[in-house]
Parts: sequence; structure tokens; C-alpha cells
Amino acid sequence: MSSKNPTSPVPRSERLAGSPVVRRGGQWWLVTGSGAILSTDPVFTGELDRFAAAMAAADQAVAELRAARSER
Repeated sequence: MSSKNPTSPVPRSERLAGSPVVRRGGQWWLVTGSGAILSTDPVFTGELDRFAAAMAAADQAVAELRAARSER
């Protein structure tokens, strides 16, 4: 199950922490300059889900710290 789509490059902002993975439509894709491959391994995608959630929580915590710091 692979899908090449060179006419639609993946924006950097959609990548997970600068890695070669992106979540689109609820699915994880491994992305290279020549195309993308759907990741279907449930263990791997589960780890990606957990990592993405941890990154989102860390981003939120940093935003809260910055907001609290600017209030002082």
C-alpha cells in the first residue's frame, strides 16, 4: 500500500516533530522526497499516537509557562 503524490508536498508544519511522518485523515504516513507510504502497523502507529499526544502536552505546558512568565 504505497501512494506517490509529488504534486502535493507535505508542509513541514504537518510533520511530527520534524520527523518523516505525518498524520493525514487519521492515518500515519511515512514521507520522503519521492513519495509517501501508509503506515499500517498498529503497534507503530500506536506509538506515533502516544508520541504526538506527548508532544502536544509538552507544547501546551510550554505555552502555559510562557504565558505565566509574561504576566509577571
